[in-house]
Amino acid sequence: MFGIGKKTSCPIDTVIGAQTRLEGDISFSGGLHIDGVVKGSITAENDSASVLTVSENGRIEGDVRVPNLVLNGAVEGDVYASERVELASHARVTGNVYYHLLEMAMGAEVNGSLVHRNDPARKPATGEAPADMLAASAVGAAK
Repeated sequence: MFGIGKKTSCPIDTVIGAQTRLEGDISFSGGLHIDGVVKGSITAENDSASVLTVSENGRIEGDVRVPNLVLNGAVEGDVYASERVELASHARVTGNVYYHLLEMAMGAEVNGSLVHRNDPARKPATGEAPADMLAASAVGAAK
């Protein structure tokens, strides 16, 4: 999308249109493109090639658990990307971003923590704090 290295691309299998508001959790495989609003969590099946793309007008109100995310819209919730996150210039995340690789354009905004994860294959289970977050909190408690 922006420049360096491997591009995140996948054919789009499903589109949630600009005039659509979906309430409920979504589980998908392949490519999902969101132009509308989703109130619920979005999870990709165990497929490292799955890509979630959120356009400038798209919005997600819930957690996102995907291998690859290309965001130019808004997410209100935590983002868990086991492979790659691309934050375009209009991207807004209100929550923490757990990533293996991160690409962030000027103008993108994260209102939360950016947490690098060395093990892209392991996704934390729902409600489970990632291991590096547990280690960070233990170090903070020891001080």
